[in-house]
Amino acid sequence: MRAESGAMAATSGGVEIEAKMQGGLMKGLKRSVLGGESFFMTTLEAPSQGGWVDVAARLPGDAIVLPVGGAINLTRGCYLASTSDVEIDTKWGGFKTIGGGEGGFLLHATGNGTVVVSCYGAIDKVDLGAGETIVVDSGHLVAFDPSIQFTTRKASAGIMNTLKSGEGFVMEFTGPGTIYTQTRNPDALVTWLTEVLPFNRS
Repeated sequence: MRAESGAMAATSGGVEIEAKMQGGLMKGLKRSVLGGESFFMTTLEAPSQGGWVDVAARLPGDAIVLPVGGAINLTRGCYLASTSDVEIDTKWGGFKTIGGGEGGFLLHATGNGTVVVSCYGAIDKVDLGAGETIVVDSGHLVAFDPSIQFTTRKASAGIMNTLKSGEGFVMEFTGPGTIYTQTRNPDALVTWLTEVLPFNRS
């Protein structure tokens, strides 16, 4: 299996651990610079009798195992681990993802295995039927099926409404497919910490 650098918490005896650039130099750079993940990935291989690995996320919250039956899109910082038959790469999500806070790029998991994603807070799964829509603040997005179409727009009409509501851009998703969201926003945590930490006070 593979894991995000630093995600391994414990293993059974005999499991070999090695840091590798999955997919070579260019994929490693793309994943790190564009996708917000680590340059190296940890490869863990069990001995002949088998073994187990525990992985842990940086933020407190849920982790969920998702099947990758072809492909699935992940947002920055949510990837935790995957089976060795899943490739993790970056994918240009279009200019519509820039306003949504993803910087234009998404993590793209492809293959026929499983991927473990983590979130900040609890995870919520929403199954969308054909033509059914859901609006999500980009900071609460975790993963979604490639079959889902999406656009980015302002949460409220007009500048004054945007300022009053405190909401900026949101992402509107249209099914069919499944989307996963998180109950807390990591960016909001960072903003709050920078406001209250002692070194920021005058």
